[in-house]
Amino acid sequence: MKFNKLQERIKMGILADFREVIKELKHKKRGEATINRCPKCGSPNIMISSGFGTYPRMYGITPRKYVCAECGYNGPIVMEQTKEENG
Repeated sequence: MKFNKLQERIKMGILADFREVIKELKHKKRGEATINRCPKCGSPNIMISSGFGTYPRMYGITPRKYVCAECGYNGPIVMEQTKEENG
Protein backbone atom coordinates (compact mmCIF):
# COMPACT_ATOMS: atom_id res chain seq x y z
CA MET A 1 0.00 0.00 0.00
CA LYS A 2 2.80 2.44 0.86
CA PHE A 3 4.49 1.72 -2.47
CA ASN A 4 1.33 2.71 -4.36
CA LYS A 5 1.14 6.02 -2.46
CA LEU A 6 4.78 6.75 -3.24
CA GLN A 7 4.22 5.87 -6.88
CA GLU A 8 1.21 8.21 -7.00
CA ARG A 9 3.21 11.08 -5.45
CA ILE A 10 5.96 10.61 -8.04
CA LYS A 11 3.40 10.68 -10.86
CA MET A 12 1.83 13.86 -9.48
CA GLY A 13 5.25 15.51 -9.21
CA ILE A 14 6.08 14.63 -12.81
CA LEU A 15 2.71 15.95 -13.97
CA ALA A 16 3.24 19.20 -12.06
CA ASP A 17 6.66 19.65 -13.70
CA PHE A 18 5.18 18.89 -17.11
CA ARG A 19 2.38 21.43 -16.57
CA GLU A 20 4.96 24.08 -15.66
CA VAL A 21 6.90 23.45 -18.88
CA ILE A 22 3.70 23.64 -20.96
CA LYS A 23 2.72 26.88 -19.21
CA GLU A 24 6.07 28.47 -20.02
CA LEU A 25 5.89 27.32 -23.63
CA LYS A 26 2.43 28.86 -24.00
CA HIS A 27 3.75 32.19 -22.73
CA LYS A 28 6.56 32.19 -25.28
CA LYS A 29 5.32 34.02 -28.35
CA ARG A 30 5.09 32.04 -31.56
CA GLY A 31 7.66 33.06 -34.11
CA GLU A 32 9.46 35.21 -31.57
CA ALA A 33 13.00 35.90 -32.78
CA THR A 34 15.75 34.53 -30.60
CA ILE A 35 19.51 34.96 -30.62
CA ASN A 36 21.73 31.99 -29.78
CA ARG A 37 24.53 32.83 -27.35
CA CYS A 38 27.50 30.88 -26.09
CA PRO A 39 26.87 29.49 -22.58
CA LYS A 40 30.53 30.03 -21.65
CA CYS A 41 31.24 33.61 -22.78
CA GLY A 42 27.82 34.96 -23.87
CA SER A 43 28.92 35.76 -27.43
CA PRO A 44 26.29 35.64 -30.19
CA ASN A 45 29.04 34.41 -32.53
CA ILE A 46 28.13 30.72 -32.13
CA MET A 47 27.34 28.33 -34.97
CA ILE A 48 26.32 24.73 -35.53
CA SER A 49 29.39 22.56 -36.03
CA SER A 50 29.70 20.87 -39.40
CA GLY A 51 31.46 17.63 -40.19
CA PHE A 52 30.82 13.94 -40.00
CA GLY A 53 27.59 12.83 -38.46
CA THR A 54 25.35 15.24 -40.38
CA TYR A 55 22.80 12.57 -41.27
CA PRO A 56 22.44 11.20 -37.73
CA ARG A 57 21.87 14.80 -36.51
CA MET A 58 19.29 15.41 -39.25
CA TYR A 59 17.25 12.48 -38.01
CA GLY A 60 17.61 13.38 -34.35
CA ILE A 61 19.90 10.49 -33.50
CA THR A 62 22.70 12.69 -32.18
CA PRO A 63 22.38 16.20 -30.71
CA ARG A 64 23.54 19.31 -32.52
CA LYS A 65 26.96 20.58 -31.53
CA TYR A 66 27.74 24.27 -31.42
CA VAL A 67 31.11 26.03 -31.72
CA CYS A 68 31.83 29.53 -30.42
CA ALA A 69 34.18 31.63 -32.57
CA GLU A 70 35.08 33.81 -29.56
CA CYS A 71 36.10 31.37 -26.81
CA GLY A 72 36.21 28.02 -28.63
CA TYR A 73 33.32 26.46 -26.68
CA ASN A 74 32.23 23.19 -28.31
CA GLY A 75 29.10 21.46 -27.05
CA PRO A 76 25.40 20.69 -27.43
CA ILE A 77 24.04 23.59 -25.35
CA VAL A 78 23.35 27.21 -26.33
CA MET A 79 21.48 29.98 -24.56
CA GLU A 80 18.51 31.46 -26.38
CA GLN A 81 17.83 35.13 -25.80
CA THR A 82 14.67 36.85 -27.02
CA LYS A 83 14.76 40.36 -28.44
CA GLU A 84 12.88 41.57 -25.32
CA GLU A 85 15.66 40.22 -23.10
CA ASN A 86 18.27 41.67 -25.45
CA GLY A 87 16.86 45.18 -25.13
